[in-house]
Amino acid sequence: MATMHDVARLARVSVSTVSYVLTGTRPISDATRARVLEAMATLDYQPNAMARGLATRRSRIVGLLMPMSERGFGATETAFVTGAAAAASDAGYHLVLSPIGAGDLDDLRRLASQRMVDGVALMEVQVDDGRVTALQELGVPLVLIGRTSDTTDMSYVDIDFDQTVREAVDHLVGLGHQKIVYVNHSAATIAAGYGPALRTRDSFVAAMAGYGLEPVMIPADDSAAGGRAALAEALGKAPDLTAVLAMNENAIFGILAELSVRGRRVPHDVSVVSMVTSPAVAELAHPALTAMTSPGAALGRLAVEALLRQLDGTGAQHQQLLPCALEVRGSTCPVARPKNELTGTGLPGG
Repeated sequence: MATMHDVARLARVSVSTVSYVLTGTRPISDATRARVLEAMATLDYQPNAMARGLATRRSRIVGLLMPMSERGFGATETAFVTGAAAAASDAGYHLVLSPIGAGDLDDLRRLASQRMVDGVALMEVQVDDGRVTALQELGVPLVLIGRTSDTTDMSYVDIDFDQTVREAVDHLVGLGHQKIVYVNHSAATIAAGYGPALRTRDSFVAAMAGYGLEPVMIPADDSAAGGRAALAEALGKAPDLTAVLAMNENAIFGILAELSVRGRRVPHDVSVVSMVTSPAVAELAHPALTAMTSPGAALGRLAVEALLRQLDGTGAQHQQLLPCALEVRGSTCPVARPKNELTGTGLPGG
């Protein structure tokens, strides 16, 4: 593999001159620059990312800002990162992950002012997110994985929560379920304005209303204990529930455990659908969970591709929604019919 020294020898210049051609830090005559570039082409010399960055005033690094909440970093979140990293790598960029949350604006401003990254993709977006305003004021190229309440002049990719929730409710109602409870993220997360929690809450209400059914939503802390407590609260509000829809991967296993403790079989007594979930998580459960599978990898890739188009000056505003995909496994089945419906009178053979 050719080195900078090889280029210098062939072009009959010093190594520092080759460096100046690459970085543009000092004026070089057109004739000398032409000799250096010709030598680079002849030797198929590939300057490293740092040198290319100095020449273009770019770091060739993009940031993925993803706060580490109490939910932690699981398989579903990993899919977003994997898709984003692959898109960056394909374009010759590096992706760095930074856990800057909505309350870390000083850290965000330091990151932006030091020009450590060329642009950022922002995750875990709140409907009123101070990070968005700060980055816009600093002139940092930005794409959201999520949405604020006002998306005017904003580039974003996100899950289509209306379609996702509607299809989950359609699936359960199609199986005969009418007493459906939605287990959301925690009350604190909802109060903080976390976009997915608010949008799925509203979408659930609308989907149930479309069938003339009463919506019951329970917030749950993002833990197995939170799931157990949420299921207990759900049974208190709707003791005849026959289905649970949940968008809380950390709580879902607590929900399943509490159903088992209470003698409610899944899916024969209670069907369960996990929403915005990865197959890796869905298949850990027994029975395996029917799920609305997250398009995380696709959204991560789309966000970085849109960001890179901004950096290259070739991209217009990009706004795109992708729904989760229904994958039916073993945790849903037709609602059990009461015994009096099976016999017609409620008496054996009657």
